[in-house]
Amino acid sequence: MRKATLRGAALLVGLSGYGFSMAVMVRAGLGLDPWDVFHQGLARHTGMTIGVASAVVGVAVLLAWVPLRNRPGIGTIANVIVIAVTVDAALWVLPTPTSLPVRIAMMVGAVVFNAISTVLYIGAALGPGPRDGLMTGLDVRTGLSVRLVRTSIEATVLTVGWLLGGTVGVGTVLYAFGIGPLVQLLLRITPKRVLAVSGWASVAEASDLGSGELGVDPADVEDVVGEHAGQPDGAGPVPETRGHDLQLAGCERQRAGVHALANARDHVVGARRELAADDHHGRVE
Repeated sequence: MRKATLRGAALLVGLSGYGFSMAVMVRAGLGLDPWDVFHQGLARHTGMTIGVASAVVGVAVLLAWVPLRNRPGIGTIANVIVIAVTVDAALWVLPTPTSLPVRIAMMVGAVVFNAISTVLYIGAALGPGPRDGLMTGLDVRTGLSVRLVRTSIEATVLTVGWLLGGTVGVGTVLYAFGIGPLVQLLLRITPKRVLAVSGWASVAEASDLGSGELGVDPADVEDVVGEHAGQPDGAGPVPETRGHDLQLAGCERQRAGVHALANARDHVVGARRELAADDHHGRVE
């Protein structure tokens, strides 16, 4: 019960934090992540709020799960509802700054807070966001790499969102290149005993395979975060995971480790056989 409560709390705090950071980025006006560029552009042409646009897109993406045979979790539904409500509520109370230094500070702070929120909601492991499920579902059904699928989807929504009037700018670039390393940093300072019982368990397992230190590859984190977002499931050119991507990355690392151990064992066995053969020939002579 206690574990379930903690996971539920992590999910709600993470999704709420994501929605709030999304609103701060909107108010900063320096650029949004790909999915939010699309949400903002859609909102400008339909009269919907950004939160409602995000929820509508989330539901539409969930429909695409049907042919992909994905199964939503409680976190999937919460992703759609909590982020939509939070972003609209935050936009209602947040002022629009006019000072460039303040806007820059808001943008940077939003990306950092977004990374913290991502670690929390993925760590809850209660189901992927709609956009995450779309990405990983297409990966499984098409056989294409997660990175290729993610990049294609995000490039498409970014382009469409920009054409619709969504904000693309330095913030978009900052998010793309900053979210992965920030999540990596947070995972490094999080006790591995905590990661081991969370949605980031594959990261902890992969790190144990090597030196024993949490050496998370930024590329793996980005794949996971990728959906990010957006929420938390779709967020940026960087990856929105998330959890699925890290699991895939962890599996690949585990396979690599197993193959390396197997090769080392074969070399040792081969060497022993050669020594035994030489010894036998020596005795015969």
